[in-house]
Amino acid sequence: MKLIQLPTQAFEQRLLEEMNENPALEAGKEEDEYEKDEFENDDYDDYDDAEADRMESDDINIDEYLNSDDTPDYKTQTNNYSDDDEERESPLASPISFHQDLINQLNTFILDDGERDIAEFLVGSIDDMGYIRRSIPDIVDDMAFTQAIYTDEETVERILHVIHELEPSGVGARDLQECLMLQLKHKTPTESVDLATDIIENQFDAFTKKHYDKLIQKYGVSNEQLKKAIHEIEKLNPKPGGAFTGNNKVTENVVPDFAIRIVEGELELTLNGRNAPSLHVSKDYQEMMQTYKASSDKSGAQKDAVQFIKQKLDSAKWFIDAIRQRQETLFVTMNSIMHYQEEYFLEGDETKLKPMILKDIADIVGLDISTVSRVANSKYVETPYGTKLIKEFFSEAMKNDQGEDVSTLEIKKILQNIIEEEDKKKPLPDDQLADLLKEKGYPIARRTIAKYREQLDIPVARMRKKI
Repeated sequence: MKLIQLPTQAFEQRLLEEMNENPALEAGKEEDEYEKDEFENDDYDDYDDAEADRMESDDINIDEYLNSDDTPDYKTQTNNYSDDDEERESPLASPISFHQDLINQLNTFILDDGERDIAEFLVGSIDDMGYIRRSIPDIVDDMAFTQAIYTDEETVERILHVIHELEPSGVGARDLQECLMLQLKHKTPTESVDLATDIIENQFDAFTKKHYDKLIQKYGVSNEQLKKAIHEIEKLNPKPGGAFTGNNKVTENVVPDFAIRIVEGELELTLNGRNAPSLHVSKDYQEMMQTYKASSDKSGAQKDAVQFIKQKLDSAKWFIDAIRQRQETLFVTMNSIMHYQEEYFLEGDETKLKPMILKDIADIVGLDISTVSRVANSKYVETPYGTKLIKEFFSEAMKNDQGEDVSTLEIKKILQNIIEEEDKKKPLPDDQLADLLKEKGYPIARRTIAKYREQLDIPVARMRKKI
């Protein structure tokens, strides 16, 4: 279960960890035919550790242990992924933490030891989105109590201005207004930038509430002039730390676990080849077992050694069995999802997505719902329409005016299209959106519209207003 829920990159890391911990496990294929599936026999599982002192050479059948093959071929075939997967891999960016990047930038400023200590403490107080959410007095007290750094508010405020010079612009702000101001001050002055700066500094409340008529009256500007100033503000980043995903990496590449292609009008599913490693038992460990078998004198050290070898062989067998089961589970689950949503994958129209819950797929493939959930929650599939998170294909069913089951995803897509096509000078409130959906055959309550809109990260009508 733990291996199944891992996406491709995490699985590769887990594989490396297991190989580092278990010297009996090696990558690649063995040339000798007898080593093809060398640890499929479970006869040795009956070996009792307490019987080590009286174990004789005939107790271990090395030939049977290494040569048995009771795994169906279809589970180990590697033709369910593309041979050129390696060629299509994207280079991964070197991870660097957000805070370390800021610390590195401090090296370009001339600071004495005390100032640098304060600057580094301020950097450590910046949250994932790039803000310092604490007051200056709190920071002064915290430095004194936890770091034995004694300073005053004026000094901290002065060093904070140094932090405000770091990139990305706006980092270290204490609120959204200060964040936008810092970014505007770094822009080349123009008439639009100057107006935008004045609006954020002096009319921030009116701007956030989109009281554009009041702003036009206040500044005596034309509709077009205000529009250009607002455009300058909209280009700013309200979350300057957001570029550092999870505050851990500058970028994070998504590696698709599956790929779906349309070949001569038919869907073709492949599993990323990185999910199907070739593993085998180390030849050195096989020879060590053979040596013990041939030995007539069983010393205590030899018995301890065979205990260790058996443990590693057990672990290797379990791990390879688990990988094969993971391959099969991933493939059959995604294959069922692909055929369940065949119409969507052939056309790319999101309104063609059928209602689908975890139980629907679990019933088809004969797996537990929890297993299907593990596959869906963390895996991506490359489609002709972009790389998608698999869990996005699941949705509840609702009835349309014809009494037919339709996917909530279909309704959300139609709602999104309506909002995209609305007059931005007079955006539609939720009750009007509900009326329009009802006209299209989807009797949805206003509160449901509000819920779907929030799930789509679409603001209320007032906040969608444009001038």
